[in-house]
Amino acid sequence: MPSRADITYFGAGPAALPTDVLEAASKALLDFNGTGLGIAEHSHRSELATNIINEAKADLANYLEFSQDNYEVIFMQAGGTGEFAASVYNLVGAWVSRQHAALKKDLGDDEEAILAALRNKVETELKVDYIVTGGWSLKAYQEAQRLLGPEYVNLVADSRTINDGKFGKIPDESTWKLSKDAAYVYFCDNETVDGVEFPAFPSILTPDANGNGPIVVADMSSNILSRRIPVNNYSLIFFGAQKNLGCTGVTVAILKKSFLPPHTVQPSAPLLRKLGLPIPPIILQYEIIAKNNSLYNTLSIFDVYIAGQVLKKLLKTYPDKVDGQQAVAEKKASLIYGALDAHPDVYRVVPDKAARSKMNICFRVTKNGDTDETEKTFLKAATVLGLTGLKGHRSVGGIRASNYNSIPLEGAEKLAKFIDDFAKAS
Repeated sequence: MPSRADITYFGAGPAALPTDVLEAASKALLDFNGTGLGIAEHSHRSELATNIINEAKADLANYLEFSQDNYEVIFMQAGGTGEFAASVYNLVGAWVSRQHAALKKDLGDDEEAILAALRNKVETELKVDYIVTGGWSLKAYQEAQRLLGPEYVNLVADSRTINDGKFGKIPDESTWKLSKDAAYVYFCDNETVDGVEFPAFPSILTPDANGNGPIVVADMSSNILSRRIPVNNYSLIFFGAQKNLGCTGVTVAILKKSFLPPHTVQPSAPLLRKLGLPIPPIILQYEIIAKNNSLYNTLSIFDVYIAGQVLKKLLKTYPDKVDGQQAVAEKKASLIYGALDAHPDVYRVVPDKAARSKMNICFRVTKNGDTDETEKTFLKAATVLGLTGLKGHRSVGGIRASNYNSIPLEGAEKLAKFIDDFAKAS
C-alpha cells in the first residue's frame, strides 16, 4: 500500500490538506492545548471557540489584504450550493430595503402608498443578473429562477452560445446584457467542472473613481487564496473551504458591511410576503449569522480550526502573502499546460486558451483515436506513479488535474513529466 508521501492527489474536492496541518489537528482532536478535551468536544460558545473564529477571520483578511472595518467574514454551513440561495435572499432583501427607504423619504408615513409603490418597483424594476460560464454558475442561475421566478432573473451572458453549446469560453464583455441597477451581478470566478477561470476582474463591472458600480457577487470556491483579488470591487465573495482553505463542512462569506445593520436592515417576513418575495431561512440570513459572530447555531469549530491552521501556514510560508502563493500557482499551471501543449496530437485542452483555469486543468487524451480507452490507460498508468484523483467530473468525463495550493511544485513537475512520457510512449 502507498504511503501519504507517495501520493500526489489532484482530486477536485475535497482536496488534500497539508500533512503538518493534519498532524497538528490529530493531536488537537485528542487534547486541545492541554485542556484534556479534544477540539471537537469543546463548546462552540466557549472563549476557546471564539478565539479560533476571530483568529481565522483576522488571518484571512491579512492574507488577502482586505479591511475588517469594511468587510465581515462569516462562517456558514450548507456549502456553495447554500450560498446560491443565501446570495439571492440577502441581496434581494437589501435591494427591497433600499427601495423602501427611498419611498419612505418621498411618501412619508403613508404605509399603504409605500407598499403599493414598492410592489410596483418589484414588478417592474427588480432584476438579478447572472453570467453563466460553466456548470456551477448555471446551477446558481437556476436556483435564482426557482426562488424568485424567471421573470426577475436576467441572463447577462451564456458561454454555450459562443462555443457550440458547450462551456469553455468567456463571452466578450461587449456582448454582456447587464440590467440597469440590478440587485446584484453574479459570476463564478473559477468553474471547477469545466476548467474555466476569469483571467481578471471583469472591467465592465469595475467601480468608478468614487467607488460607485454594480453590486458584484462571486463564487470563488475553487480558486480562493490562489491569487490576488480586488476584494473592494465585490459586495459578496463566498467559497466552500474544501479546495484551498480546509475541509468539508464550513463555507465562508466575505460580505461588505454596508449590507449589514445599521447600514442595511433586511425587510421583515410580513413585508416580503406582501411583495410575493421569498422569506429566507434564519440560518441563511447574513445579518443574523454576523450578529452572532457565526455562532447562531452549532458551528463545527474543528473545521474552522483547520481553516485557521491552513491560513497560518500560508502566512508563514509566504511573507508576501497571496502574491507568493499566486507565483507558485502560476508556475505549476504553466508546467502542466506546457506539457499538454507540447503534444497537440495526443492531448486536447478543453477550455479556450484565454479562459484556462490555473486551478482545474481539464483535458482529453486523444492518442490512438480511442479517447475513452486511452484515458483509462492514462489514469491507470498515472495511479501507478502515485498521481491520483485525475478523473474528470462525471458530467463531462475526460481528465482533470486540480492544481490547488496543496499540490507542491514537485507534484506538478511529476505530472508534467508523466504527461510528456505518456505522449512519447508507443
